[in-house]
Amino acid sequence: MFLQLKDSGDIVKILDFQELIDPNTNIIHGQDQLGEEEQEPDTYKKQNLVFPSGESLPRCWLDANYRHPQLSSSSQQR
Repeated sequence: MFLQLKDSGDIVKILDFQELIDPNTNIIHGQDQLGEEEQEPDTYKKQNLVFPSGESLPRCWLDANYRHPQLSSSSQQR
């Protein structure tokens, strides 16, 4: 699966899909897709990634308490 960095627009190949969908994990491992050569794996914060279409990642991938708004980290940030 490929995602895009919000700030630079660079494309990142996700190396572990389970890591991506786990709401208790804030950092994932991926490879920047620059040039023709395979890049070294790196870590990325999920909050800095979007789908290549520009759509945000699903809240259930980012927030373990998404079903409980009073506990949700996203509701505390508002």
